[in-house]
Amino acid sequence: MSGSPGPRAARPSTVVSAARIRSLVARHGTPLLIVDCEAVRRQYLALKRALPGVDLYYALKPLPLAAVVAELRDLGANFDVATSGEIRLVRRQGVAADRCMHTHPIKSPADIAAALRYGIRRFVVDNPDELRKFTRYRKRVELLLRVSFRNPAAVVDLSRKFGCEPAAVPSLLDMAVDLGLTIRGLSFHVGSQVADPGKYVEAIAACRDLMADAAARGFKGLDCLDIGGGFPVAYRRDPLPIKRFCQPIRRALANLPRTTRVVAEPGRFIAAPAGTGVAAVTGRAQREGRWWYYLDDGLYGSYSGQLYDHAHYPLECIGGIGPRHPSVLAGPTCDSIDVIREDMPLPELQIGDLILGRMMGAYTAASASDFNFIPRARIVTVGRRARGDAD
Repeated sequence: MSGSPGPRAARPSTVVSAARIRSLVARHGTPLLIVDCEAVRRQYLALKRALPGVDLYYALKPLPLAAVVAELRDLGANFDVATSGEIRLVRRQGVAADRCMHTHPIKSPADIAAALRYGIRRFVVDNPDELRKFTRYRKRVELLLRVSFRNPAAVVDLSRKFGCEPAAVPSLLDMAVDLGLTIRGLSFHVGSQVADPGKYVEAIAACRDLMADAAARGFKGLDCLDIGGGFPVAYRRDPLPIKRFCQPIRRALANLPRTTRVVAEPGRFIAAPAGTGVAAVTGRAQREGRWWYYLDDGLYGSYSGQLYDHAHYPLECIGGIGPRHPSVLAGPTCDSIDVIREDMPLPELQIGDLILGRMMGAYTAASASDFNFIPRARIVTVGRRARGDAD
């Protein structure tokens, strides 16, 4: 195997081997997204060990795949759903509604009705208008208030679009009382790909104080804290091992009242290491002294996460001979923006050689399109327990 995965690009402890990839390509062709359910299980259990006592709700957004839902269902996981389509997915996999919560802070009336028909009772809100949407269902729902903790250090600051200011929590609690609504706790999300756990610690402490202040004002029943997701994975560089990363978070959670239920919404941490993208070289040309290799997958397909998610996937090649030279990997569309990597050191590749993208389980197939009428990568699952591989 040749090629460069990029600086300090860590791979998961088990990856789909080159031989297995060749076998899958021979059977299915390219492009492929290979999802390793063993990696899904490993990541879920690692986070479970790192956050003992925290109920994990898998966020379907990064990889809404039936096989992944089934694996996590069998491990006892819960599920974070944000749309009616995600509800349909978990329902088809036999997930009980009481293992789901609806975390989208802004919902259409139709989305609320669909979730209630399924049996979901716990929702997230962050503003007065959203509270009012639930008045007709006041006896059927429990709500969490999402609080904003801005985090410009995160790759994506998820408190920019959602969450109320901490100072707004008391008035929203008072409004909920006036409307006859049940607020069970607070929720936050400190951002995507968070390198430093300090923001979690800060947010947990702030929410603890907000809940204590509410109790002092006579507001009873705030017994749940949702600490969101954002746990980092290794794209170009290794983050802290998840147990060490979560150590200060565990210490902060220990300061909450013992009756507080804590939940988290991991998505990328579980999904990203499970995915391997496989694209074939379909054409090549020398331009301005560099080889350009044209692949059958690109930025409008599985590599969409480079645009939407700011990800930088570790890349490898299968094939190629000779010394490495700076080369360009381009996607299949007619759009000139469709370039995956510039100046990647590669040996000379031939048509049919393969480019692998590791850590491609999150925000790849989920945000891919069929722009230019180019088909999306086929998803193939491997490593499923007891049922055999769904190749």
